[in-house]
Amino acid sequence: MEILKKFKSALGELTEVALLLLALGIVAGILTGGTVPFLGDIVGNIVTLVKALGDNGLVGLIALGIILWLFAKRS
Repeated sequence: MEILKKFKSALGELTEVALLLLALGIVAGILTGGTVPFLGDIVGNIVTLVKALGDNGLVGLIALGIILWLFAKRS
């Protein structure tokens, strides 16, 4: 059971690092106004995702709820 707790903790830390890199990519994309080297077009991808969720109505709203639930901090 201890190994599972360590794995869960490591996965949580890895997710936090990924979210920090995502935030950095968004800020860099907004400041440069385009594609960021090594990170791609993060802002464009997010806009496409939001547009796709919006076009799908209730299904998009449910998908958004699931995505937010996955990224919510749980202790």
